[in-house]
Formats: sequence, C-alpha cells, structure tokens
Amino acid sequence: MLLTASRLGFPPCMRLFSSPSLIALLAPVFLTASCAPRTTPEKAMAIAYGYTQVEWMPEARHVRHGKDSKGIQVDTPDKTLSQHGEPGGWWTPGVTAKSVPYKWGGFDTPESFLKALQQGKKAGDVATKWKRSNGDAVVSEESAGIDCSGFISRCWLLPKPYSTKQLPDICQPLASWDELRTGDILLKDGHVILFEKWNADRTEIIGYEAGPKPYWRVNACGILKSRLKAEKYWPWRYRWMKDPK
Repeated sequence: MLLTASRLGFPPCMRLFSSPSLIALLAPVFLTASCAPRTTPEKAMAIAYGYTQVEWMPEARHVRHGKDSKGIQVDTPDKTLSQHGEPGGWWTPGVTAKSVPYKWGGFDTPESFLKALQQGKKAGDVATKWKRSNGDAVVSEESAGIDCSGFISRCWLLPKPYSTKQLPDICQPLASWDELRTGDILLKDGHVILFEKWNADRTEIIGYEAGPKPYWRVNACGILKSRLKAEKYWPWRYRWMKDPK
C-alpha cells in the first residue's frame, strides 16, 4: 500500500509552502487548533500497516558499512550487520524484502523510500550508541528509511518529523493506561510505539514501531504492559486526534 503526497490530507495552509526547510521552520505555528493536521485512529493505523507491506528488491548498492561522502558512519540493517558490531539485520541483496527499514533520522514515506532506492540510496541506517550521542548531526542524507518518531509523525500526518523529545509538545499525557485508545502512543526517552489495542486480558499492547534492535524495520509488535512500565513508557495522545468511529 503506497501513500502518495496527494493522499496525506494536510490542511490547505500547509500546502502554501513547497520548501521542506521552510515547512520545518514554521511547523510549530501550523500546529494550532485551527490548522493542525487532523487525523483519525483508523487512518493512523492504515498508514502504519502500509509501511509493513512495502515490498522491495535489495541490491548490493543498497548496502553500506562505512562512511558516506560527508564522513558519517552508516550501517544498513542487512544480514551482515552483526559482522559490523551491531545486533540484528534482516534483508539480503537479491531476496525480496518486506517493510521499510529503520533509518536514524529518517522520515520517508513508503513511496519516497522506493524512489530513493531507485536513485541508489542505502536501505536504512541503524541507531548505534554513536548515533544516539550525536543526534541530528549524524543523519546521513545518503540513506533511506524511517526512525521511530518519524514513523509516528507520518502516521499522524505531521508536516515534519517530531523527535521523541518534541512529541510531548503536540500531545497530552493520559491520566492512566486504561485511557489508551487506537492511535495513541507509548513514549519514553529515545523510543516511541504506536498503540492499536490491548490483548484479551489487557496485559499486552498490540501496536507498531520502527525498530528498535534487533529488528530495524517497521513491525507490528506485541509487548507486555509490565515490561513497558518497567522501561518507563507512558501513554500520550496527539492533541488533534479525532475521536474513533
């Protein structure tokens, strides 16, 4: 399932600007009650599912374990990843892959990811300790994919990627885990998960996430509530999420 720009549904005021840098600069102004992107839980989940259904054919040119042209270290999550000091890795050149790979600082749509591969960009870039320590300064423009907060930003139709530190600016914390509903998030410092539903006895959440290790792709996930609470996750809701049907 590919989601083209014409289907993203941004408010008209956001279409006035074609420059990504200008949109990023003005995005905080856009996110007001009168002009914030409005989405629904159903649309958010459809976008999330779409990321997991993208099929693509990896090639040797999509692999990188070394520095890009600007000297930024890149490690793609292909199956040789473990040979380069990081756990995981899942795709192999010449074998059809499914799902959009994790990329540090990535904000691709399924459509832009496939286009980037055609242009020869690398397929993903994992979140190493060095990446986490250096933040935006070590985002490689020569790789394609999406990271955890970029994924949430796309699912909520946001005009720019909001980091895990910025997401609270456009969300409200829930009073308890019992208030969680489809399209909400579970957030901690450094990672975020999209909530879909509870399992039958409400001990496990079912949702979607981009990464983390060792998966390094957009996955459907099932995670115990006890584990999430132990890891200091908390439930939040996008301020302009429409009520579910």
